[in-house]
Amino acid sequence: MSASRPGLDRRAVIRLAAKGAAAGAALAAGGTFAGPAAGALAAPALPAGGLAGAGDFAGMPRSLALSVPPGTGGELEFPPLPDQLAGAQVSPPSNRIPYAGEVSARAGAVDVPASLPFTFNRAGYRIVTDLPESRRPWRNRPTKWEHVTPDTSTSFLDEEGVYQYRSGFGQPGYDHPVGQIQFALGCVASYRTDPDASHRALFLTRAKAQAKRLIDRRVEARGAWWFPYPFDSKNAQHPGVDYKAPWYSGMAQGEAISLFLQLAQLDGVTAAERARYREAADGAFASLLKGDDGYPWAVHKDSAGYLWIQEYPGNRPGTGDFTYNGMIFAMLGLWDYYAVTGSSLALALYDGAATTMAHYFPSLRNTRWISHYCNAHRVPAPTYHWHHVTLFLQLHWQTGAPQFAGHCDTLVDDHPAVDVPEDATVAFAAGTHTLYRFDTKDKGDYDPNKMDAELERKEVTFARATQAPASKRRRIQGRGIYYRISAGPYTDWWVGEYWPNAFLRGEHLVTGYHHQRTVTFPGGNKPVDVYFFAPDGTDAEVRTVSFANPSNAPADRRAIVNGRPMFKITAGGLTGGWVPATSVTADSSPLPR
Repeated sequence: MSASRPGLDRRAVIRLAAKGAAAGAALAAGGTFAGPAAGALAAPALPAGGLAGAGDFAGMPRSLALSVPPGTGGELEFPPLPDQLAGAQVSPPSNRIPYAGEVSARAGAVDVPASLPFTFNRAGYRIVTDLPESRRPWRNRPTKWEHVTPDTSTSFLDEEGVYQYRSGFGQPGYDHPVGQIQFALGCVASYRTDPDASHRALFLTRAKAQAKRLIDRRVEARGAWWFPYPFDSKNAQHPGVDYKAPWYSGMAQGEAISLFLQLAQLDGVTAAERARYREAADGAFASLLKGDDGYPWAVHKDSAGYLWIQEYPGNRPGTGDFTYNGMIFAMLGLWDYYAVTGSSLALALYDGAATTMAHYFPSLRNTRWISHYCNAHRVPAPTYHWHHVTLFLQLHWQTGAPQFAGHCDTLVDDHPAVDVPEDATVAFAAGTHTLYRFDTKDKGDYDPNKMDAELERKEVTFARATQAPASKRRRIQGRGIYYRISAGPYTDWWVGEYWPNAFLRGEHLVTGYHHQRTVTFPGGNKPVDVYFFAPDGTDAEVRTVSFANPSNAPADRRAIVNGRPMFKITAGGLTGGWVPATSVTADSSPLPR
């Protein structure tokens, strides 16, 4: 995936004839203004008398500055799941895999350890289990019906309907535990919601097939169930990620817990299958209670006492890639296990892992740019930044801790999703603007070989406020947030975001907190504007408030509203109002009170 939020392909050119012909009528009908007759972003000379239509915002009409177009405001989208083996060289196994076989050699249920493998730092994070369905793990990643039988250069289904990984068409296929688990979890999510009975039946069949393969080809060791990778693998991009089969991943171990427990809760599962899935979940959970004092292992603590679930355990105890996204994906399994069993050990492991994520967030963050993939190498990872955004949001949902919501907000602002809706429009105030050309990929995405170098700049002046379509909103490396113009005389030029002079109209990148946060208005009678947008989005009431002492208000969401990050207030005299994030402080205490 790219760092962009997934969305529709943006057309490269918007015909000026169509845009220009409709501009005046459409904008006027929307309650804004009639744009320049020449079309989008025409640049007529200023009249001798100065700016025309300065209005309430020094060149930006109130009808633009305080309106929110309909159709915006959807919550953050979750990106497609990453390819765990991207960049890896896969080769046939060097060793025989000691599969346990279809029938367990054990009699009865798995004996889950009754204690933690070692002590580790814990801040006291709780697990919130009474989440709405949409906020629970994996519900937001359904398998689309058209993907129920994958056949790509890297994936296909074998004769038993089980997901196989291959390095290219015509290459041999291998079991891929994380690929199988995530495919199955997507099928489970679709089974829950698809109204078509035949679709649901196939989704369930696919999910069961993946679970059966994982169980049949498990390795039993150290009193736990392990799900082996049956091929050799080496990733030159991540020194140390060099494995001979069989090898294991803490990400797979944690995600397997989610799959088995979620399958066990479905109405289409038999009693015998349900019991088997519960046993498998116990076996996978037991693996996360085994330290690095034996093999296999996936869990250890670092020299500072912080717990890690290693997506890529090292070949020596206490080593690994310290991968952030793999750790949090594994934590989702701990959430599921605690939600079903109430296990104090699952809570302790989750608390320790959450404590680790909070402690190492400054290392994950790459200020005003793309976050780092892992703590071992600290290399910016464009394909994983948006995963970090949505994973920290899920940590907030699952713990209630506002700190993780704050981390999510920080990552959104550091490097926001770059794609915008097809009808995205940038408003320009009357006056002079500086436009730029940057060295990017053809459609404006970041190219690490070009590094957004400035190629050209120029100033343009508009006699009145105007608008132009935009295809990108993204941070330019070493600079602020910019918009890429997609039609008119300034196509492919960029302009910086600066309300009310130039901004993307509407409500974008909405973060729904679920657990309300607290925003604090400053004391000292400092004036703060709060915006109450009309139901139809055509205007807003602006209330200026001030307080002698700092004053708190609850907020349930944050969004980029007309180019500014804002919080929406949910109680008190300002209920329903949006306050700019730069005017208040947000509660970032590590634990909910």
